Amino acid sequence: MKQVSRHSVFRMLGAAVVASVMALPAWAQPAGGSPTLDAIRARGTLVCGVNSGLAGFAQPDSRGEWRGFDVDYCRAVAIALFNDPSKVRFVPTTAQNRFTALQSGEVDMLARNTTWTLSRDTSLGFDFPAISFFDGQGFMVKASLGVNTARELDGASICVQPGTTTEQNLTEWARAARVTFTPVVIERLEEVVGAFVAGRCDAFTTDVSGLAAVRSAQANPAAYTILPDVISKEPLGPLVRHGDQAFADLVRWTHFGLVAAEEFGITAANVQQMTANDARPEVQRMLGKTGDLGKMLGVDPAWLARIIASTGNYGEIFARHLTPIGIQRGPNALWTTPGGQQYAPPFR
Repeated sequence: MKQVSRHSVFRMLGAAVVASVMALPAWAQPAGGSPTLDAIRARGTLVCGVNSGLAGFAQPDSRGEWRGFDVDYCRAVAIALFNDPSKVRFVPTTAQNRFTALQSGEVDMLARNTTWTLSRDTSLGFDFPAISFFDGQGFMVKASLGVNTARELDGASICVQPGTTTEQNLTEWARAARVTFTPVVIERLEEVVGAFVAGRCDAFTTDVSGLAAVRSAQANPAAYTILPDVISKEPLGPLVRHGDQAFADLVRWTHFGLVAAEEFGITAANVQQMTANDARPEVQRMLGKTGDLGKMLGVDPAWLARIIASTGNYGEIFARHLTPIGIQRGPNALWTTPGGQQYAPPFR
């Protein structure tokens, strides 16, 4: 579907469901209070930390507009709060400075292909509201190298970014597999990719989704091979600061709403019709026709209907940004599909 069509449906979504969205009603405040939501509303803009440039996930287009899977998550939260997908300021972050940006309050949330780990969830003071993308670490080599498996990289030089789970995973995997390697450690993604393409290292390692994104951006993607080995679990998702449960709830249920919308067949094209006509109780609650689920999150009843009208459901976001660069649904398919792990708790 073309962008203009999604926006047309977004504008048309209204009447009984979105009569209240032009100004948030007085009751639309989180029950326990939220310093993050208070700051965002006072500022009038959500500040979202994203990757500095990763195809499919977060990257400015030729007009400087940010596009990508993670970008749409930022826009979805802005729509819930402001009824406006443009009420987001995107802050490019590196693997090294992303956590400082969130801890310091420079950004309200991160949507930056970041792995959920125990230490990040506790000692760094963050909450991971949801897993938006199930991933794993892999390796990419030039096809001309003739390497078919990761174990054949014994003695190779491998490009890796510091301050990431990738660096630790590489060391631990190599020790267990009894593979020796020479690390080529470079902080900025564009620089580490440049080093790999220029031949300064034999292989590049990061999440498989990141490898697919990098390969798709090359002049000749067929010249690069992503090896079949996956050496880790990398549950990726947005993250927020610890201690603000109301904001974490909004981010969490934004993700679940996108997933549930796909499960129920609610799309950008049909959300208006579904809001008006679908008789299923859970769909009525999700789209704000009945119940007070929006009030529980501090937003108006039509928050999720507006998000879907603008971004589409989880599957539409995936198909728009990730399918074109060769990433398959795999574990990110719905739980109703064999092997799929994306699953939303009930909206009730």
